[in-house]
Amino acid sequence: MKKKTEEYDPQAEFVQALDALEKEKGISKASLLDAIENALVSAYKKNYNNSGNVRVTMNGDTGEIGVYAIKKVVEELDNPAEEIELADAWKIANYYQPGDILEVPIEPKNFGRIAAQSAKQVVVQRIREAERGMIYNELSEKENEVLTAIVQQVEKNGVYLELGRSEGFMYASEFIPGETFAPGDRIKVYVLEVLKTGKGPQVLVSRTHPGLIKRLFEFEVPEILSGVVTIKSIAREAGSRSKIAVYSSDLQVDPVGACVGQRGIRIERIVSELRGEKIDVIEWNSDPAVFIANALSPARVLMAQINEEEKSARVIVPDSQLSLAIGKEGQNARLAFKLTGWKIDIKSHSQCIEAGVEDFSEAGPEALEPEAPEEM
Repeated sequence: MKKKTEEYDPQAEFVQALDALEKEKGISKASLLDAIENALVSAYKKNYNNSGNVRVTMNGDTGEIGVYAIKKVVEELDNPAEEIELADAWKIANYYQPGDILEVPIEPKNFGRIAAQSAKQVVVQRIREAERGMIYNELSEKENEVLTAIVQQVEKNGVYLELGRSEGFMYASEFIPGETFAPGDRIKVYVLEVLKTGKGPQVLVSRTHPGLIKRLFEFEVPEILSGVVTIKSIAREAGSRSKIAVYSSDLQVDPVGACVGQRGIRIERIVSELRGEKIDVIEWNSDPAVFIANALSPARVLMAQINEEEKSARVIVPDSQLSLAIGKEGQNARLAFKLTGWKIDIKSHSQCIEAGVEDFSEAGPEALEPEAPEEM
């Protein structure tokens, strides 16, 4: 004798699917049922041309659907879609009075098929929303980090990028000056912001942000990752030159040497990623005079006079070093200011003599002989 096969129950299967979604996708079953019930109300009104108040329920254990017309008890019927006569209400229960609200069960023809379709649409939409939400949360943790991106499409105002399961966009203003891209290019980008959009999370990224240099050094220099070497500050003019101030908590570890690497291999990789941007690695010092002198490298500083109140400094350099200290179009001085946070007035030896400052000991600390920075 053959065993009786179990009867297929689509409603029970649907409920099991909701339970699985709650476990696997983290989508609340209660919120799904609530969304499905709202969708079923809209579907009922649309398909049955009913403008009255309706409540649709779905049993979370069995999947059974109930449709109820919400009606007001009246003595004389004026609006059948929203009202029920007292005599008819007493057929349901004899305690109803005019003005009471009751729910009348109704069984719309073929509503099961419509309900199943509506429920499926809601579930699919919620799955997409949940996946987008998970991707958004995952990417939000990547803000201020560096990711590897693949160029997908090049537009006039920027490029679209593939970032794993999401899409990124980099405006042309965030390109390193002079660089161009083609579909398929792999580049390192700094995550500025993660946005929620109707199509899912969109990631705004940059190649000009100083944070890109910071993260690249963290990738390349184990001493930074371990905390022995610390990046104190960064000044950057993307595509041209950057200065990075570093400090070592271990006297036996040279912070500049660690960042540059043996035969310059570490910094070469960073410079290559930045399309040849020059990088000065400078040793940070707690003494502002020494730090400012270091920051003006590769120029040699004779002396720095510090004004703590105004956070400014007068710096004296040899005549032959004045243009080097200032830099092309003032770039070296400008980067030194950004790096240190101190206003810097640079004077040559001759300018100081002309101004009547012949004894440098009156102008500030002893002559400073900063070491030249490592440059690529």
